[in-house]
Amino acid sequence: MRTPLPPGKAGLDRASSLSNQILDARYQVMKKLGEGGMSYVYLAKEISSDATVAIKVLSPRLAADKSSVERLRREAGLAMRLDHPNVCRILRLGESEDGLIYLVMPFLKGELLSDREVRGGPMDIAHGVTLLKQMCAGLHHAHELQIVHRDLKPENVMLVPDDDSGAEHAVVMDFGLAKERRADPAIAKLTATGIILGTPEFMSPEQIRGKVLDARSDIYALGIVAFEMFTGKLPFQGRNAQEMMIARLRSQPMPIRQYRPDVPEPVEKALTKALQTSPDDRFTTAIEFGDALSGGGSAAPSTGFLGKLKEKFS
Repeated sequence: MRTPLPPGKAGLDRASSLSNQILDARYQVMKKLGEGGMSYVYLAKEISSDATVAIKVLSPRLAADKSSVERLRREAGLAMRLDHPNVCRILRLGESEDGLIYLVMPFLKGELLSDREVRGGPMDIAHGVTLLKQMCAGLHHAHELQIVHRDLKPENVMLVPDDDSGAEHAVVMDFGLAKERRADPAIAKLTATGIILGTPEFMSPEQIRGKVLDARSDIYALGIVAFEMFTGKLPFQGRNAQEMMIARLRSQPMPIRQYRPDVPEPVEKALTKALQTSPDDRFTTAIEFGDALSGGGSAAPSTGFLGKLKEKFS
């Protein structure tokens, strides 16, 4: 059995400084692409095939947590079944001789949706709807395999240009990965137990409550992503993530036309339904959400007395 790297400085140095090294005798690591509190991401080539890949290496702190590693193995195993043009696959989950735990994914050459929002501001409606429908298609594929993302956010969507036409398409990333969050000290006490996984600004009400999640939780998160794409703002206001989480439990989202008057009625209605507090009042599937965004299907929120009753006593 391989010995995990210690969570101290030696392990940290190895995990964070793999550039220009060979990993696990299989990958030539070229450079670091980014890092977060739980992992480091590298650009690499698979030596046997010369294929360019992205490798996410877990931090020693996370790798030393047996329950986190077991959850990662279980969820990454499920995520390896994904096969859809709007989903980034996990190709391999590996562990090196010196205890580094890593995930291998195709390298996507494009721009993160979060970076696009910073660079370009509120998105053109027609283009945004096209990208959202693609995200819906990718999510629906995962949901059909009983896989829930649980951490959908602009940082987990890559906009990839087509080699021939140049038209870009959306790819949802990080299925089955250890979840990272936007830094906010106010939320630390809520996540200290490890019960709540996800990014506070994009969590559904049921996720905030620590309940079992299904496809409708991802639909809610995608509704927040869409709202931010079109307005540059989040639909629930607060001075910090904790206040925004409370607002999601107690109030309705801000009307999108207050910030973006040119939003078409089908888009407005679709977002209103996706952002309903009770899962029973949202779309049942991501495909239904995508259809409603472009004017097809039903976007009328279920007034659902049953849904509201369940919410009241949950």
